[in-house]
Amino acid sequence: MATVVTNGRLKKTFSKSFFERETIQVARELLGTLLCRRLDDGTILSGTIIEVEAYTHDDPACHAFRGKTKRCEVMFGPGGFAYVYFIYGMYFCLNVVTEVDGVPGAVLIRAIDIPGGNGPGKLCRQWAIDRTHNGVSLMDSQSPIWLAKGQPLSDDEVEVTKRIGLSVAQEQLWRFTAKGHPGVSGLRKNAVSKKTNAKVNANATADAVNLNTKDSANKNSARQRALKTRIDRLKLKKSKT
Repeated sequence: MATVVTNGRLKKTFSKSFFERETIQVARELLGTLLCRRLDDGTILSGTIIEVEAYTHDDPACHAFRGKTKRCEVMFGPGGFAYVYFIYGMYFCLNVVTEVDGVPGAVLIRAIDIPGGNGPGKLCRQWAIDRTHNGVSLMDSQSPIWLAKGQPLSDDEVEVTKRIGLSVAQEQLWRFTAKGHPGVSGLRKNAVSKKTNAKVNANATADAVNLNTKDSANKNSARQRALKTRIDRLKLKKSKT
């Protein structure tokens, strides 16, 4: 359930290095994390993240797939910031920006463990999250929205499925949920076998085991991908002129 916080227990935030990693890895590790919201009257709410979806720069379902626009430009910046967009003329959706500066990626927060918090649009409506929160830091406990360390979930507690409501890239197993939690949105029909579930979990968490030694290499690799993408686009633009 959502909690009204009167002490400092939600000040254990994440550093930039947590967010500036592979999007799928960050998505998996966001399960069990605390989403925190400071209301205008000073009240602070928090709830545990129980459902997320990953979206990467080379993913046709990602807003950044066709390049930078005013709507998604925050995704092209450094990780650790909020990306909030408006859909269907009625809902806002909250995302966590991932990867290093220049490599777009984000994780959609689909549900937290509060009554009525199952579904990204419902969550934002209930906690009054809108476009004014686009670009705020999720690493600062003084922000209107931030993330705090919670209780990590083991692989046995996580279920991996296809993402919900997409018309493209439907085959990607990039939705992570707290297994069996009644607050998870959508249906279980997209759930995969135990063997596949374990394999995806293993792939998503493999880098985390060696985070301290591989963090620098991961950032360098991401920068190289960003540079290659920019070069390819310049070549394409030049060939059309």
